[in-house]
Amino acid sequence: MVEHLRHHYRIADERVLDAMNSVPRHLFVPEALRSQAYKDNALPIAAKQTISQPFIVARMTELLGISGKERVLEIGGGSGYQTAILAELARKVFTVERVPELADGLKQMIRRLGIRNVSVRCGDGTEGWKVYAPFDAILVAAGGPEIPEPLLNQLETGGRLVIPIGETQKSQRLVRVTRTAKGFETEDAGPCAFVPLIGEHGWKEAVNGG
Repeated sequence: MVEHLRHHYRIADERVLDAMNSVPRHLFVPEALRSQAYKDNALPIAAKQTISQPFIVARMTELLGISGKERVLEIGGGSGYQTAILAELARKVFTVERVPELADGLKQMIRRLGIRNVSVRCGDGTEGWKVYAPFDAILVAAGGPEIPEPLLNQLETGGRLVIPIGETQKSQRLVRVTRTAKGFETEDAGPCAFVPLIGEHGWKEAVNGG
């Protein structure tokens, strides 16, 4: 899997590749799907959510440009796989998951793996986690119609936010936003497809993001 990321997708950050190599992805997928854990595709998990394909995890993490000193906010902890990757790379990770079942499972997985630099909260991720702001990096693992304003407000100057946005799930673009002293700079990192970002500053419960 890691060699495929390096040679096929040209993931160049060796720290990201090392993290992908050290975190056992099969532990984060349903037991019936573990034979597919290291293939290059997303897989279903509980609560109609997914664990992102390895390439997307690697690409989003690489776009954050984590050096090891950062405090990172993750929105949409899901299975906990992306959380564990971030925990390998950052000083501290704060993750918000809106589905109680997934948040509980994530906490259990973090304890099982002995990860000590992650805090988990169940709630509306589009609101961020204001009490611990500002963050050096923010990763959003669900697609919204626009970038939630609270997340922009909670980004440190010089920090980077990576998020899928688009009018529908089928028209999402992965973007990286960097906060500068003068405002925000946005870069387009290409097309993508994620589950809907549901919350006060995302899709409403009744809206199908796809």
